[in-house]
Amino acid sequence: MGQRHILVADDDSSIRSLLKQLLADEGYAVAEAATGTEVVQRVVEAHPDLVIMDVRMPELDGIEALQKVKSSSPGTAVLIMTAFGSSNAAIKAMELGAIDYITKPFELDRISHTVKRAFEYQDLTQEVEVLRDEISTLVQTERIVGNSPPMQEVYKTVGKVAKSDATVLITGESGTGKELVAEALHFNSTRRGGPLVKVSCAALPETLLEAELFGHEKGSFTGAMAMRKGRFELADKGTIFLDEIGEMSLPTQTKLLRVLQERKIERVGSAIPIKVDIRVICATNKDLQKQVDQHKFRDDLFYRLNVINIHMPPLRERKDDVPPLVEHFLAKHRYSATAQPARISEEALKRLMEYEWPGNVRELENVVERAVVLSRGQIITSRELPFGDHDTEREEEGGEEVSAERSFFKKSVAQFEKDLIMKALRDANGNRSKAAEMLGIYRRLLYAKIKEYGLEGYPPKGR
Repeated sequence: MGQRHILVADDDSSIRSLLKQLLADEGYAVAEAATGTEVVQRVVEAHPDLVIMDVRMPELDGIEALQKVKSSSPGTAVLIMTAFGSSNAAIKAMELGAIDYITKPFELDRISHTVKRAFEYQDLTQEVEVLRDEISTLVQTERIVGNSPPMQEVYKTVGKVAKSDATVLITGESGTGKELVAEALHFNSTRRGGPLVKVSCAALPETLLEAELFGHEKGSFTGAMAMRKGRFELADKGTIFLDEIGEMSLPTQTKLLRVLQERKIERVGSAIPIKVDIRVICATNKDLQKQVDQHKFRDDLFYRLNVINIHMPPLRERKDDVPPLVEHFLAKHRYSATAQPARISEEALKRLMEYEWPGNVRELENVVERAVVLSRGQIITSRELPFGDHDTEREEEGGEEVSAERSFFKKSVAQFEKDLIMKALRDANGNRSKAAEMLGIYRRLLYAKIKEYGLEGYPPKGR
């Protein structure tokens, strides 16, 4: 830590001289100011580490000067001096961001101690900010697993652009983890305290996408029973993530371009512009340049979105990341909440390494989750994998008979699983959390199975 710079401000020159001598003897660099206006000017010019200022100052009193100091130099600490009994002024100063206050008349030892404590507090605050950033990075990026060279390039780019407000276009095949990169960009940005609003442009019909993005006024269309804010408005002071941007129609692209240019939106049924302070992150699994060439995507919107491009490599191009990804998913998809992570045999891991993964990381996660269930959380072998030589060999040996036998077995297992889930739902009176607990599985897995077996409305009400 270099030499600390202190500005002493008081209209009494004898007090200034006394404090300057005291603090200089303790190794601080000390400057003086006689008025509130001079304090503000010196802070703007020099950004001292600490200002020791009397609450009663000519031209600009200490409270007004304090407000201007914190506005122009938030990192500068302010220590207020006030006459004994001026508690209201001291309280007001603390509310406005003063680090502490000293009452006059004061003892010199008290001054030294308070200044030292102020700098210790300042150092601690800075350390906390650094630690918070590090923790934020750790928490939000731990889900992006992989140390292969292609992923190292992704991490470097995220680190460089996260704290800017630049628009980012994330490209890559389905299942590569584009949404995780969007989350890492948001949670490691200066906007992490604001909302991260996600929109899947492919999941909404074109007739609803505009109202979903920009909101609508009451009565603007059939079914609009009340005013509703759109996703852009909800993302104010934060980030909006537009997934599958390549699925957006040309008319909606035109409106999106206007929003990006003007940073204003208009709700459907209204002509009143509303300012929005947002960062835009988009993702697509399509070749947008090819879309532009085919006149399916606006070229001006493409250039506006493609300020920073982050390409997520397919899993087949980073096979070294398969083992750590498998370990990550084994820990994530435990057989039950209290179970230890399942283990995987060398042969099964070898098969996972050899597979080309057309569905990328998402497919790998599904395969691992399925294997954990089939192995009942024990050791996963190649027999729990949905692909492998043993299947091919048996089919070649037994022909249609083996294939039919395997199909019958799979159907029987599925029916048994469905019956178990139905019984648990009945016993739990439809409470899915309780049903998952009874089955000894995570709620997430139960929800997936309910959807797979078409049990969303089970058991029927009244039963």
